[in-house]
Amino acid sequence: MASDVSAGARLDRALAALRGLAVGDALGAQFTVPFHRPLLGRRELPPGTWPWTDSTEMACSVVAVLAGHHRIDQDALAASFAEHYDAARGYGRAVGALLRQVRDGADWREPAAALFRGQGSWGNGAAMRIAPLGAWYADDPEQATHQAEISAYPTHQHREAVVGAMAVAAAAALVAAPDGPLTAEGLLDGVIALVPARSAVGAGLRRARDMLDYGDVATVAAVLGCGRRSTAHDTVPFALWAAARGLGDFADAFWTTARAGGDVDTTCAIVGGVLAGAKAGTPPAEWDRRTEPLPPWVPTAG
Repeated sequence: MASDVSAGARLDRALAALRGLAVGDALGAQFTVPFHRPLLGRRELPPGTWPWTDSTEMACSVVAVLAGHHRIDQDALAASFAEHYDAARGYGRAVGALLRQVRDGADWREPAAALFRGQGSWGNGAAMRIAPLGAWYADDPEQATHQAEISAYPTHQHREAVVGAMAVAAAAALVAAPDGPLTAEGLLDGVIALVPARSAVGAGLRRARDMLDYGDVATVAAVLGCGRRSTAHDTVPFALWAAARGLGDFADAFWTTARAGGDVDTTCAIVGGVLAGAKAGTPPAEWDRRTEPLPPWVPTAG
């Protein structure tokens, strides 16, 4: 069955992935609070409503730009990031400073290129926000990786950060496709084929593929990383391992991801966004209800 390539259908898929990303992000962030960590082992939900973090705020801009331009426009994306930047959402210091400069009128190209002594950021921020773009391009995973590459540069210009974004977008596109991968191996094989092999992220994905039969998430996280260093290559391979293992079961994938620790809101945002682009991967209704609503400036339907 061919994927619906109309703008409305693309937006609906992107919004589904965005909501899954927001749920993963918001609930994952609850387990960065020491008081809530004992709940993880019992798979119990924290009380109250769960606010989302910078992962969701930036993903909202990705969706808004896609809805408005039907592709990634870097200037529009950078402007949206800057306009909606809220320091209380937990942004990294370097990206926060960059977005403040853009908000004050700077062209994003210069400060983004200057980060980390001219190497650019290799953090996981470009990857954590990009799953809705992959769902948008469910009919064309190669275009998903191309647009993800373009989307990374306004904030993350190091090659590893760019490849991390490409990998997550590829995974989300493959999962959202009507004839998407039926196996964990199929998903990771598809992603590996779409991203540059000569990268730390690519090497991590190949290790993740080899570890799909590992049941001990702590061992997998020890080998692949789980975002403790907040880098793309320390985050994306593990998150896509967890997504591949949890295909079709949002809740189980979430608990597996969160149990590893590390940058929990980021890894859970990636997993949630990748899985929720498919109807079989939607989050539980109660989780959705308890997650903070998306901001009113995000398009609501295709």
